[in-house]
Amino acid sequence: MDKLLVSPNPHLHSKTTTKVLMRDVVIALMPAVIVSVVFYGWKELLVLAVSVLSCVLVEWAVTRYMLKKPSTIGDLSAVVTGILLALNLPYTTPWWIVFIGAVVAVGVAKMTFGGLGQNVFNPALVGRVFLLISFPAAMTHWEIPKGLFGVDAVSGATPLGFINEGGTVAEYLSSSGMSYSQMLFANIGGSAGEACALAILAGFVYLLVRKVIKPWITLSILGTVVLVSGVFHLADPASFTDPLFNILTGGMLLGSCFMATDYVTSPMTTKGGIVFGVGIGFITLMIRYFGSYPEGMSFAILIMNSTVPLLDRLFHRKKYGRN
Repeated sequence: MDKLLVSPNPHLHSKTTTKVLMRDVVIALMPAVIVSVVFYGWKELLVLAVSVLSCVLVEWAVTRYMLKKPSTIGDLSAVVTGILLALNLPYTTPWWIVFIGAVVAVGVAKMTFGGLGQNVFNPALVGRVFLLISFPAAMTHWEIPKGLFGVDAVSGATPLGFINEGGTVAEYLSSSGMSYSQMLFANIGGSAGEACALAILAGFVYLLVRKVIKPWITLSILGTVVLVSGVFHLADPASFTDPLFNILTGGMLLGSCFMATDYVTSPMTTKGGIVFGVGIGFITLMIRYFGSYPEGMSFAILIMNSTVPLLDRLFHRKKYGRN
């Protein structure tokens, strides 16, 4: 009788690799990248280039000279981090600040934990929050962009900044000449990734079609925002913004579609993902409504990143054959 060969699992092989997944994320981010360059011009292109090249360079240097391992830049994860970091920054951010953000994002938040798959917190958000705390003036400096083709955008404070300073939604819409329908595709000010909601949603749909991500985390975030802000707005319309305004402004869509759904820093189970998303949505609104910062998406995602090991343990899948 021929002997049976027994080998460790897994026994099923797939064409899906880290590089393929990251390539799909890069493709999904292209609408937002293109729109940001059109709205903000060549300065935004410089921010994107410095961010991506710096993230790749830092990962290459750390793996070669510190970890003494083969380079991992071929998996494109550093490129994704660089694009996301750039989309979370104002287009006026000086190149050297962008470089510092890349060092923190990749060198500290990612490679310190051992590289891709081992980091606890989303690298791009760690870099963004570090810059926000370290260089608040540069990170909250908004200019009137001329655009790639000389087209003027909306001037003044960002929508959330306007509300944080005591304004109302009606006053913002009146002063900016915007409507909710226009906010779907128009530049409403803020970080580059906040320029166009439709561009973010187009990338999100692409990821769903390609089955790169599942919708539960994103839907739970947006659903929580709609429910909680709806209750607050009904209780006091003059003091609390409505659900649609909260979804269309700030980093809500970019964070819920691309940052919170990161494989490494989000729960592995559907139930865990839903709890994860509910937490992000709730914390974001509490910061927006009662905190000193006008935006809370980055902080909310990082806070919930820290709960992922607990959520994975609480909602772990039963092993096959076990009760």
